[in-house]
Amino acid sequence: MTSPFASLADFRALLADLPGPDAAAQAAAADRNGQLTKPPGALGRLEDLAIWFAGWQGTDRPHCDRPQVVIFAGNHGVVAQGVSAFPAEVTVQMVANFRAGGAAINQLSRTFGADMAVHAIELDQPTQDFTKAPAMTEAEVVAALATGWAAVDPAADVFVTGEMGIGNTTPAAALAAALFGGDPAGWVGRGTGVDEAGLARKASAVARGLARHAAVLDDPLEVLRCLGGRELAAMAGAIARARAERIPVVLDGFICTAAAAVLERAVPGALDHCIAGHVSAESGHGRLLAALGKEPLLNLGLRLGEGSGAALALGVVKGALACHSDMATFAEAGVSGG
Repeated sequence: MTSPFASLADFRALLADLPGPDAAAQAAAADRNGQLTKPPGALGRLEDLAIWFAGWQGTDRPHCDRPQVVIFAGNHGVVAQGVSAFPAEVTVQMVANFRAGGAAINQLSRTFGADMAVHAIELDQPTQDFTKAPAMTEAEVVAALATGWAAVDPAADVFVTGEMGIGNTTPAAALAAALFGGDPAGWVGRGTGVDEAGLARKASAVARGLARHAAVLDDPLEVLRCLGGRELAAMAGAIARARAERIPVVLDGFICTAAAAVLERAVPGALDHCIAGHVSAESGHGRLLAALGKEPLLNLGLRLGEGSGAALALGVVKGALACHSDMATFAEAGVSGG
C-alpha cells in the first residue's frame, strides 16, 4: 500500500488525528458483563480487559479470532561500541530461524492461532553509530515507519509486534532516557547478557548519544530518528497503523515499549489502544511501563524479545474475551440471581 505520510511532519499530523474507542460498545459490554453467570467482579482484571477490548473492536462481544504477530529486524551501528554479547550477523541468522519456524515466537504464535510475518529491514546497512551521528536520515526513518504501517493486516482483531536486532536494547535505553529523563545508566540493562564491562559500555554509549543529540531531545520523532533503529521505527509505525484501524495492541518487552513510547510522547493518548502483555527482566522495562501508566498482564522473568511475552499474553486475552462473549447471562442460563 502507499504510505499516507512522506515526512516526519506528515506522520506527526497523522498521530494527532487517530480514532478513539467506541463508547457505546464499551458501555454495552459493561452492561453484558453485569449479567453474566458469575458473582460481580469474580473474573478480576479479565472483566476490565474484555470491556476495554469491546471499545476498540466496536462490539459488546469482542473476540480474538485473527491475532497478528509481526516481527521487524534491523541492525545497529552502535554495536561497534561493544554493547552486545553477540555479533551483528546473529540478526540475519535469527531472521532465517524465524522464517524456518524454529524460534520461540513461532511456537507461541502457532499455539495461540496468530498469523506471523517477519520483515527484515536492510540488514546489510546498519544504522549509523548514534554516538557519532544521527542513527537515520529523515528519509530512512520515514521508510521504516512506512514498513511498519504497511505490515498491519486491517482484518486482524489483535496485533502484536516484536523485534530482532543485535544491540537494540542500547537504542531502546537511549530512547527511554531521552523521552523520560533520569540517569542514562538507570535505563540500561544486560540485554542478551553483557558483563559488567559491557554494561558500562552501554551506559557510556547512551550518555554520549544523548549529549550528541541534545538539540533534538524535546522532539520525540527526532529522538527516534537520531537514537533509534529501523526495527524500532517500524514497530512504532505498525502500532500507529493499528490505532488507525482501531485494532487493539498487546505490547511486548522493553524494546517494543520504548518504540511505542515515542508515539505517546509525540501525541499524548496515542497508546490508548495498547495494553502491556508482560513486564520483562530487562531492568528498565517496569520503569518504562510505569511512566506510560501500563500495568502488565504477565510477570514471568522473560527477556527474549521477538514479541514472545506479548504473544504469550494472547492466551490471557483469548481467555478474557471467551469468558465475556461466550458465557451465558443469568437469563439465558435460567440461573437465579441475575
